[in-house]
Amino acid sequence: MARTERRSIQEIKDVPDLRVATQAVLFQLADDDMVIGFRDQEWLGLAPHIEEDVAFGSIAQEEIGHAAHYYELLSQLDLGSRDDLASLRPAEERRNSVLLERPNGLGTYLESPHFDWAFTIMRHYFHDVWEMRCLGALTQSAAIELGLAADKILAEKRYHRAHQELWIKTMLDRGDEQSQERVKKALADTNEWAADLPDFGGQECLFEETRIVPGASTLSTSFWQEIDAFTGALGLPRPSGTVTRLNGRRGQHTPALQEALEVWSEVYRLEPGAQW
Repeated sequence: MARTERRSIQEIKDVPDLRVATQAVLFQLADDDMVIGFRDQEWLGLAPHIEEDVAFGSIAQEEIGHAAHYYELLSQLDLGSRDDLASLRPAEERRNSVLLERPNGLGTYLESPHFDWAFTIMRHYFHDVWEMRCLGALTQSAAIELGLAADKILAEKRYHRAHQELWIKTMLDRGDEQSQERVKKALADTNEWAADLPDFGGQECLFEETRIVPGASTLSTSFWQEIDAFTGALGLPRPSGTVTRLNGRRGQHTPALQEALEVWSEVYRLEPGAQW
């Protein structure tokens, strides 16, 4: 394919390698945003103060809105309706990073929600850095609709990321040792589960060859460099290396994902005609 050639979703449907690459990256983006949006929503009424409750609730809504757009593009590839893709696919078909499905902390939203705000913010920061890397590449995608979506969503993600960075700095600048230790622990816990976040499930070569995700093979390295530059500047060095656990990009997940799926899909399973 010529480097300047770009195609619509309707054209991509009839080109096997383009179709496979497009649906693969869309499932990763959609499932990432859907599950982290769900985890963010679990903070409703529990955030540190009322203004943050509103702000974080808005971020959650935007993440789920992004997911809805990605699922809509997948529906144009004749893979099912947007709502079915979001709510009815089993856990093993999900391609979100395992990090993003991890619980916010102990307990549940309805029963003893002893959630960890520092972990939630740090996890979201990692997610924002990675998604911005992906979206930056996707602005030059051979898939026209992916490029248009990336341009729009990237602008919103900048605000999300700035929000998380401000919170990390604020928690470190409080001056009390307990707050600083909690941020350090949040970084360690996030890093422990983040190995599959900057990963494309072994499809980097396909993404690059088709130009669906230009430069896919370089994004993981630049992601970690960006994380280390930010944490290092704060005197918060990231623990060396990550633990290779499950790889959500390959459909490997923890029981936490199935539990989350049962909650967010409950209404839709009871009333399939329900609208977002």
